[in-house]
Amino acid sequence: MAGPVLLDTNVLYWILHSPERLSSKARKLVREGPVIVSVASYWELVIKANKGSLPVADPVLWWDRAVSLSGAAVLSIRANHVAALAGLHRHHRDPFDRIIVAQAAAEGYSLVSSDPLLSQYPVKVVW
Repeated sequence: MAGPVLLDTNVLYWILHSPERLSSKARKLVREGPVIVSVASYWELVIKANKGSLPVADPVLWWDRAVSLSGAAVLSIRANHVAALAGLHRHHRDPFDRIIVAQAAAEGYSLVSSDPLLSQYPVKVVW
């Protein structure tokens, strides 16, 4: 697959903690790159770690390490991403997944995700 791929938050987490959970296709895409991660994933990780629903003691350090080890570029949330979000159907209620989908759509990236609901959006979801 040509072009960058945007990783869903759980995929980034699994790269470091449970790489066996990645599909063979996801593993290949991550290995071949280029890989992009959204700042929305960083936000989601901080919230979940602070709530205790994600076993990450220091989410800031974890994020820096994850970005470095995955070789990913970080995608900020821009106005065109929010505009794409405004046009999305409400197949999925998770705000982090929705903005990540909107970013993939706005940038023309494929999205690496195990979430079957995301394939209902107008983006190429790879798992």
